[in-house]
Amino acid sequence: MGTVKVLDAEGRELTPTTEEKARKLLAQGKASLVREEPFTIQLPYSVQLPERPEPVPPGRGKRILLHVCCAPCATYTVNRLRELEFDVTGFWYNPNIHPYTEHQRRLEALREYAARISLPLIEEPGYEMVCFLRRVAGRERFRERCRICYEMRLRRTAERARERGFDAFTTTLLISPYQDQDAIREIGGRLAQETGVEFFFENFRRCWAERGRISKEHNLYRQQYCGCIYSEWERYDQEGVRVFWAGEKGCQSP
Repeated sequence: MGTVKVLDAEGRELTPTTEEKARKLLAQGKASLVREEPFTIQLPYSVQLPERPEPVPPGRGKRILLHVCCAPCATYTVNRLRELEFDVTGFWYNPNIHPYTEHQRRLEALREYAARISLPLIEEPGYEMVCFLRRVAGRERFRERCRICYEMRLRRTAERARERGFDAFTTTLLISPYQDQDAIREIGGRLAQETGVEFFFENFRRCWAERGRISKEHNLYRQQYCGCIYSEWERYDQEGVRVFWAGEKGCQSP
């Protein structure tokens, strides 16, 4: 037997009851039948319902440092964090992006967009592409190198967040369906424990389409690959990548 909807005299919905109890109330004249489908009864008196406190937005009163991988991924992400009442500051640190001209093009696009939406932006000085390549050397495969990349960028973000007194940190990487969201969440959580700064996680990728819409609206530069030289290769020569990793072609010493 299913549950029965119960209304008070004002038509407000109360806690459901069982069909057996509902039939008993009807038989005793203590309730009236509203409809059989869905089975609904109404009590002859009003019930004062307790007021439900409004949920407190998770970002209220908090400053968050948002690692930004590119301007398009910042679009919906910044809007969403502001909707949650975070005080958002962007952070640029992407040593994986190659070549240097691509790195600068993405940075300039972010600068322009940040200015349009009044987003404070912290830029990590320098270009640490060499550090990135040294760390992934011998671990260049997709996913394996990506974890190293996430670690580098999120660690620097968490450190800067701690140094500058932010309450939390997160990343625009969480909006991309091409990124390993579970790995990002695991690394972010671990770094939060190490630094004492909260890692904020939300599945932003459910609004990937909105990201595209806003990017087009602002005519933002939209790159065609993740950022590193390996991802560019995978984007434009998928067959060559498969052959290489299959061992049909490999590196040979001179």
